[in-house]
Amino acid sequence: MNDKQHTINAPVTVSGIGLHTGVVSNMTFKPAPINHGYKFQRIDLPDQPIVDADADNVVDLSRGTTIEQNGARVNTVEHTLAALVGLQLDNVLIELDGPEPPIMDGSSIEFVKALQSVGFQEQNALRNYFEIPSGITYKDESRGVEIVALPLDDYRLTAMVDYNSPVLGSQHASITNLSQFVGEIAPCRTFVFLHELEALYKQNLIKGGDLDNAIVIVDRVVKDEELSYLSELLKKPKVQVQEEGVLNNTDLRFKNEPARHKLLDLMGDLALIGRPIKGQILAARPGHAANVAFAKKVKKMIREAAIKNVPTYDPKKKPVMDINQIAATLPHRYPFLLIDKIIHLDETTVTGVKNVTLNEPFFQGHFPGNPVLPGVIQIEAMAQTGGILVLSTVDNPEDYWTYFLGVDRCRFKRKVIPGDTIIFKCELLAPIKRGIAKMSGQAFVAGQLVMEAEMSASIVKKDA
Repeated sequence: MNDKQHTINAPVTVSGIGLHTGVVSNMTFKPAPINHGYKFQRIDLPDQPIVDADADNVVDLSRGTTIEQNGARVNTVEHTLAALVGLQLDNVLIELDGPEPPIMDGSSIEFVKALQSVGFQEQNALRNYFEIPSGITYKDESRGVEIVALPLDDYRLTAMVDYNSPVLGSQHASITNLSQFVGEIAPCRTFVFLHELEALYKQNLIKGGDLDNAIVIVDRVVKDEELSYLSELLKKPKVQVQEEGVLNNTDLRFKNEPARHKLLDLMGDLALIGRPIKGQILAARPGHAANVAFAKKVKKMIREAAIKNVPTYDPKKKPVMDINQIAATLPHRYPFLLIDKIIHLDETTVTGVKNVTLNEPFFQGHFPGNPVLPGVIQIEAMAQTGGILVLSTVDNPEDYWTYFLGVDRCRFKRKVIPGDTIIFKCELLAPIKRGIAKMSGQAFVAGQLVMEAEMSASIVKKDA
């Protein structure tokens, strides 16, 4: 899986009819900046409103996933989003001059080909993965649906379907590496049972449905007069049934193509979580409603984890240690004393505050005209915060030195600029033994994680 964020090199357009609306539209994928994510833009509407690809924006799940925001609606987004996820693209603006992406052949492969034709661009920022911390389960017992996410340092998905049909029985499909997506999942087309067709037309759906963009599965005996009716309904000169029960002699691209398409839908719907995932997803009888419900459950977990981990800072409250007390504990002096306050300190955790101003000396040479707090300064400030924690475990801390031993898993999530207030939180990963401390550290600005790392340090008595 990619470590860095990616976008595309240049705009690329696909055109076609929408599956449910029957409206012809042009859809243009455009490069987007770091941390942009996936966004649709309805350029056919006044003010060209933006619709974020977000589970909280889902408004309809009738045979597809529809999102709405800022008075604009986009239907059937799952195939488009699956292509972006499968290609490990992070930041793309999707312009639409109609209400729905083109259905193309009913799969994601034409989107994939278009995106591949312009190539991909690595961006100078790490992907903001959400790593599944423990088992997450969603169940809809009335429909026999269950989706489970398990911890894994990768992204793997398995989908199982069972329609109690003599033609389409139990099937399953898996993807164990995203490199398989293009060849094994992206070409798999949407499908519908024959008995659903007329009902869908009566519900004003599948106006753009065609035997060229969907597999129609026949699971019962069909008389000639019904075939004639279907040919008129589908605007085809002739409709016939294959021996294995597929209309118009359509050749399946894979024996388990329906299950693979369900996996494709699952990938697209889970893109609405808003972050790339590390975990193993197991889905039994998934559908758009269950997929989106599961995505919302994961999003809620992400929000709760963020709220739980972000320290609160009230500048009106008296700090645990002010700058004079910090200076008396740490040996650092200008320009290397980087922490302004300690607002929390207990046996295992410390929280420090740094106010970033343009007056700091490194801004004279670091990106003049575009001041960005250097990553090494952030690490040093975090280390000084952790140093306060380590020194609090000994008597007469002024008699000790603390030395860096290592930094691991360091990730910079967002840039820090003058005017920001950084909140550093450091926590011991294990009790200090033989003068060696191991800590996890996080840095927050305005409630958002901007940097994290694991650090180790030694504490040594000055006369030792």
